[in-house]
Amino acid sequence: MTFDWLKQYVPRGLYGRAALILILPVVTLQLVVSVVFIQRHFEGVTAQMTRSLSHELRLVLKEIDTAPSQNAAQEEVKDKLAELEISVRFTEQVEVASERRWYDFSGTVVMRELFAELPQATAIRLPNDDDTLVYVGTRFGPAELSFDRRRVSATNPHQLLVNMVFFGGLMTLIAFVYLRNQLRPITRLAAAAQAFGRGNTVPYSPAGALEVRAAGNAFLDMRARIERQIEQRTLMLSGVSHDLRTPLTRMRLGLSFLDDADRVPLERDVDDMQRMLDEFLSFARGASEVTPEELDFCPFFHEIAKGFTTPNRAVKVTACEITQPLMLKKMVMKRAIENLVNNALRYGSTVEMSAIQMKKSVIIRVEDDGPGIPEAQREDALKPFNRLDAARNQDQGSGVGLGLSIAADAARAHGGVLRLETSETLGGLQADIVIAI
Repeated sequence: MTFDWLKQYVPRGLYGRAALILILPVVTLQLVVSVVFIQRHFEGVTAQMTRSLSHELRLVLKEIDTAPSQNAAQEEVKDKLAELEISVRFTEQVEVASERRWYDFSGTVVMRELFAELPQATAIRLPNDDDTLVYVGTRFGPAELSFDRRRVSATNPHQLLVNMVFFGGLMTLIAFVYLRNQLRPITRLAAAAQAFGRGNTVPYSPAGALEVRAAGNAFLDMRARIERQIEQRTLMLSGVSHDLRTPLTRMRLGLSFLDDADRVPLERDVDDMQRMLDEFLSFARGASEVTPEELDFCPFFHEIAKGFTTPNRAVKVTACEITQPLMLKKMVMKRAIENLVNNALRYGSTVEMSAIQMKKSVIIRVEDDGPGIPEAQREDALKPFNRLDAARNQDQGSGVGLGLSIAADAARAHGGVLRLETSETLGGLQADIVIAI
């Protein structure tokens, strides 16, 4: 048996689920107690009290029937049965309708029991919380028997319900405040982990229960190990960069002494090696060393497109709907968008850029009219050093297969993702950088 249908009604947040777990048992308990209380108190107790009073009413009716006259009957009831606190008044009104207030639930039980115990009763009226009027037929005509309502109904029957609701709500509020304090360290841990996943290191100290503290300490150890690994990798890459640039520089100096016929192709190879080395280092460094900053995106976006516009080619910005400043790693995002545009220009003749703001995310889109990438190969296209020969012709450029990987790494550094699809307008590749805001 599965409860998948119930998941759509369950809160998705931790606070909402905690409140549900806390409130649901309290409400259920109150409903059960209320039903039992109403059944035992309003029905059981009220019925018992009404049946007891009906015996006194029968005694009054017996005294009335044995009296010689109507006045004698009234005086006899007043004198002999005064301790019963039941008043008798003869009336000329023959037909009287029963009456009770619609919310008087105990009155239903009172009327039901009195009609059952007193065959002479013709009507029962319960106009308020103080008076009870029973109309009966006697040998002297219709009579009205009146007595205090408290003799058939318990006083203040709502006090238990009021106290139960009040103290139940009070204890639920206290428990929720305590529970919120216990959940706060978990949300702080989640925020610190999410920020670190985006390349930001925010202050965090473990707090809360032992299990939450253990998870927080494990996160701090993991973050420290990752930061040490990144630092060691950066130092290693800096050394590799220095060691490789030195022999490349000597090669350039040596090639300058050769004839043009021999020097030009070799210098082209050295330039390719230099560019590939820069791309390797750019990919290896990633986005961890850059601090996010608040950025007015649309001018920044148009500036990138303007840098690619030449007499022979044009990159068009079709839309930029981002109205609020974004927290971005400027150079990382610029490098990612430039890589996407370079790929689009390499394999297509028309390139369009757009930026769309959704409710909780921003979509940065680059489209071209090139051959595109088959759907089955899009996942492989995002892997480092992977060039898809069937989709991307190597004769078009000497890339090393890192452009899309760097863009995907930049999207992940901003808590987003890089999606590859087919452009609906140009028919080529559509690359979307989706980041949360």
